[in-house]
Amino acid sequence: IFVTMSAIIFIIIMLSTAFAMEFVAFLAHKYLMHGFLWGWHHDHHNPNDVEGFFEKNDLFFLIFAIPSFFCYFFGSLYNPALFAIGVGISIYGLIYFLIHDVYIHQRFRWFRQLDSKYSRAILRAHGAHHVKIGKDAGESFGLLIVHPKFFGKRKDWQEKES
Repeated sequence: IFVTMSAIIFIIIMLSTAFAMEFVAFLAHKYLMHGFLWGWHHDHHNPNDVEGFFEKNDLFFLIFAIPSFFCYFFGSLYNPALFAIGVGISIYGLIYFLIHDVYIHQRFRWFRQLDSKYSRAILRAHGAHHVKIGKDAGESFGLLIVHPKFFGKRKDWQEKES
């Protein structure tokens, strides 16, 4: 079945899906995690509520892993484009895990010394998101696409908020 789809089209679908997942994650974070699923997400903003290594917030892994699994399963049986979508979702999941859990929150101490304008902007944007402990009035719900204001110095973007 995979012979019918060229490798280039497969890669385009896979990479397009991984890119689109940033927007899916943004919307899920803003409207689901900070909405009716706050019960799963609140401990991520309140580390004192976490007992042990895992957070309730880690359940969101399933929200993205289950559709990816079904894309793998049915794509391998019927449609290589669906399989490519599953791979794209998984690629974004891996990127998210490495940047969010490993780099930003240091849940695993695999790499700590990233030092570029982009890596600092990601840290600033995520820090600005976590300043708000409650469900409402948050900002910076995405991960990879960072508002330009976070590329400036801390003082610069904080003053613009006032």
